[in-house]
Amino acid sequence: MNQITLQQAAPRAGQSEALSDCIIEELRRYDEHLCDVRGLAAGTRSHRCLIVGRFLHQKFAGCPVDIAKLHPEDVRQFIADQLDVRRTPSNASQLAAALRSYFRYRTTCGDQVGSVMAVITNPVHWKLASLPRALKPDEIERLLNSFTAVHRWPKYGYAIVRCALDMGLRAGEIANLMISDIDWRSGTVTLRGTKSLRQDILPLPMETGQALADYLEHERPLTSNPAVFVRCLGWRDQPITSMAIQKVIKRACCRIGLMHFSAHSLRHTLACRLVENGSSLKEVADVLRHRSLNTTLIYAKLDTPKLSAVPLPWPGSGS
Repeated sequence: MNQITLQQAAPRAGQSEALSDCIIEELRRYDEHLCDVRGLAAGTRSHRCLIVGRFLHQKFAGCPVDIAKLHPEDVRQFIADQLDVRRTPSNASQLAAALRSYFRYRTTCGDQVGSVMAVITNPVHWKLASLPRALKPDEIERLLNSFTAVHRWPKYGYAIVRCALDMGLRAGEIANLMISDIDWRSGTVTLRGTKSLRQDILPLPMETGQALADYLEHERPLTSNPAVFVRCLGWRDQPITSMAIQKVIKRACCRIGLMHFSAHSLRHTLACRLVENGSSLKEVADVLRHRSLNTTLIYAKLDTPKLSAVPLPWPGSGS
């Protein structure tokens, strides 16, 4: 478990105490379990350790972690405190998933945690109830045209947006992209260490390739670092983080008045364009690299021509 994750797991709400050595060691073991046994991606592990770290700090700050001393009320109080900070169904679901995951891990250590797990409930959330938030054609054009010379590093931001918009890459996949992953001759990009923990080869669209080449030639720092997107920190050059990718896209959206759009919205935009152009759900799933077709079902609600054939005729409409 890296230092960044441990810092993120620090307490909220004005508390400045650092995590104790006991909690840090407990999170390290939990993170190893998530990686080696559960096979979860780094981003998912980091987020779950963040929540569990805050929970353990609330109960065991300054003392050893003793799961036998946990009571159902401790879990209820922690969830209530966290929801006071951000009361949304998604936050409640994330809290429940992280705590359940941690207590399942503790059962593998021999702990009896049935009573505390019993109080963790998911909020009511209807599956596929919402529509994917995607950019309209004019908003896409405004977003791409927003990277002008008046802004700092326009080619850098433009290349990042094209990777997300044209190829549906996640923020972490853009951040982990290496120069050697791009095959300019065959026009492909190899993705390694993706969310699904597999290697994928994707076609490189011409506009995306031109944006990447323009950035690499004119704005990328002179460095021996193999990452495509690099930042200079003092005398060291490091790949940028997925958080930095998200901020670049978020700022660009805010710049043109799209306050509620994020990096993931660009994946939704690509999927919506594919559906509108007649692609099947299986083809959309392949482009987005979904492990399950159920994840892609949300985009079926956007296929207006096919949906129009579903309702039955209104009684008496034929007369």
